[in-house]
Amino acid sequence: MSQGVQFNRLMLEMRSMQAEAMARQKPDVSTPEPGAPNFSDMLGQAVNKVNETQQTSNQLATAFEMGQSGVDLSDVMIASQKASVSFQAMTQVRNKLVQAYQDIMQMPV
Repeated sequence: MSQGVQFNRLMLEMRSMQAEAMARQKPDVSTPEPGAPNFSDMLGQAVNKVNETQQTSNQLATAFEMGQSGVDLSDVMIASQKASVSFQAMTQVRNKLVQAYQDIMQMPV
């Protein structure tokens, strides 16, 4: 299937969804539903969680380097890997958000 056909189908689907949305009564956007999560709050919490994971990893590594008792090398390595994976996941989320923003900005009005 060619790119033009796929694009046309996507545009038709988007127009039909737009027509359905316009047919429905628009809710008041200024007052969000009580208890509904806010996207910016959720994203901020995720970034803070990644930061906490990295700080915990750094603290464990420092404690191990100083020779504190009760800090095992395996715990340090696990914390380091958790911090690395969470940072990579956050980077991928950021990349997807940037790509979505760019795609939206390139859409014809």
